[in-house]
Amino acid sequence: MNKLEQINLIQNFKSFLSKNEIYIVVSFFGFVLGLLIFTFFTPNYYKGADPIQINIPKGLTLSQVVDSLYKKDIIPNKTNMKIAAFLYGAERKIKAGRYSIPNGMSYLELIELLLEGKSHEEILITIPEGIWQNNLAKLLHDSLGIDSVAFMKLSYDKKFLNKIGINADKLEGYLLPETYYFYKNSSAVDVIVKLKEAMDKIFTDSVIERMHELKMNKKQILTLASIIDGESNKISEFRRISGVYHNRLKKNILLQADPTIQYLVRNKHKNKIYYKNLEIDSRYNTYLYPGLPPSPINNPGKDAIYAALYPEKNNFYYFVADGNGGHIFSRTEKEHLRNVRKYREWRRLQNSK
Repeated sequence: MNKLEQINLIQNFKSFLSKNEIYIVVSFFGFVLGLLIFTFFTPNYYKGADPIQINIPKGLTLSQVVDSLYKKDIIPNKTNMKIAAFLYGAERKIKAGRYSIPNGMSYLELIELLLEGKSHEEILITIPEGIWQNNLAKLLHDSLGIDSVAFMKLSYDKKFLNKIGINADKLEGYLLPETYYFYKNSSAVDVIVKLKEAMDKIFTDSVIERMHELKMNKKQILTLASIIDGESNKISEFRRISGVYHNRLKKNILLQADPTIQYLVRNKHKNKIYYKNLEIDSRYNTYLYPGLPPSPINNPGKDAIYAALYPEKNNFYYFVADGNGGHIFSRTEKEHLRNVRKYREWRRLQNSK
């Protein structure tokens, strides 16, 4: 459209509308423009500490993101947020991550933040199976800067444990060791909840049915799994070791599991056990007290848990280290004592080299 055509259009518009009508039209559009500016550019303030952190997992829809923002009082109106997202074409462009939302952001500023994806960095951490709670606290401190004292305090806080759905005196045993991504600024609670929820996923309806068949509850399965995980680093042995302990439990034979003694002295001399330690008067001492100890002695991994649930059917009641990272299994005490002598002789030869 050239300049002459524009002049003609304005003249036609003026001839079509009266002066008052032009004022009304201009005022209307001015009002609409002002309303849009006020709605989408005005800061939104929330109550509470600044900033608020929000997690946006992968695959979340725009509506779900908006619902999360609204529930945390970051935005006062869901419709306005959706309109702002539509104006930016952001329906499928919001990036997953953990965001710190400062107070006083407008709808449009918030959309820009989520589109730019300036979320917190994630760190990949592997938690070893069978890890003791104190070692887990150290690992999280070294990797994420989490206060290990605060972590251990939560591990024995019954009010906190009940709040997250754990009916136990301590947290150890209820956190699943795996490889996880954690945000750099994760708190002790964040980590605990993530590991606990991962553990919960193992206990499906079929697993619960299996526990009923074994006449065992979740705590007993986790306790047995923690002993299995403490006995061997070879996953291929887990079900056989489980079979040994199930056999002993059925006949009410003392478990005599070294990992339970290691648990009792772990703050003194780690994995080393002395004969005097076998006399420690504790329900965790399976050399003195029959049955399973009162609770898990470490955080068992998935393989050990499934081994506790599905033991190998065998006639073994004893096993001893073979010197190569595995174990030799036996059916009778006589056979076992012979294997023990062989192992001690092997150790003596190793120490003399």
